[in-house]
Amino acid sequence: MQLKGIHHVSAITGTASENFNFYTQLLGLRLVKKTVNQDETSVYHLFYGDEKGNPGTELTFFEFPMTGKNRAGTSSISSLSLRVANDEALRYWKERFEQFSVDHDEMIERAGRNTIAFRDFEGQRLVLVSDEHNEGVKGGIPWGKSTVPVEYGILGLGPVQLTVKDPAPTVLVLTQLMGFRQKGQYPSTIAGQPDVIVFETGEGGSGAEVHVEERHDLPREQQGHGGVHHVAFRVDNDDELREWIEHIRGVHIPNSGFVDRYYFRSLYFREPNGILFELATDGPGFDTDEDINHLGESLALPPFLEPHRAQIEARLKPLHTKPLQG
Repeated sequence: MQLKGIHHVSAITGTASENFNFYTQLLGLRLVKKTVNQDETSVYHLFYGDEKGNPGTELTFFEFPMTGKNRAGTSSISSLSLRVANDEALRYWKERFEQFSVDHDEMIERAGRNTIAFRDFEGQRLVLVSDEHNEGVKGGIPWGKSTVPVEYGILGLGPVQLTVKDPAPTVLVLTQLMGFRQKGQYPSTIAGQPDVIVFETGEGGSGAEVHVEERHDLPREQQGHGGVHHVAFRVDNDDELREWIEHIRGVHIPNSGFVDRYYFRSLYFREPNGILFELATDGPGFDTDEDINHLGESLALPPFLEPHRAQIEARLKPLHTKPLQG
């Protein structure tokens, strides 16, 4: 058993409509699935990705309108990253962020790659990562109908950063339980803080990394809109997922057991610092119930929710595309 890399990252938004416009119109991602939170069907669950929503490219958002703003702290996924092809693409994005007044930092190096940190309209912390010198898990294929030229388009997910007060138990789970290996480290962007430690799995590279940041100057995170809910890692198929379930049960870590999300199968558990991890299969995929050319155009519901479509749709506000204003 070996995890193949990052499968998806799920974050929280307070407004699906504004989220939809930022991630499709400004970032140029494809909405590959417009569905609902399977545990709370009155709100959207939006999936963005490359042209097909391939595993490793999926950034998803739960809409929780009543939540407050995320308060950054420890025991958190403190940032997520998105891959672009090269440094030239980073320069394009810097100009785009300036044109559309997106809050962003200057280009700096992290873990040997050039990066630009930026925030969305709710303060969600993201990092663009150049794949110019990347080796390892391949990125996806940007959508040809994107608002962003294909050569500069987002290829998929890059490293996720975990911020914890005590890294030792988190590192133990990553390495001894989940099979990650330590790759290196790099200086923290916060003066006086320990180096950030880099771990990788599978073929390695930016699509298969977790960065662990140790912080003693922060309280525990209070999760809300602008925060990250969980990170999922790639498992090849259902049989292997069941092996992982037995593996995790064998060390007595509380977990969800096998969960059928229709588009993939999952297992959920929390590592010792309280961060929610998911293991998710590569398939069946987002074209299970929609034509690949029309992904995300209408509300998709798994079979067990289909009988309730009328009442579910009645509670959702339509998503409308708004022109970008620079």
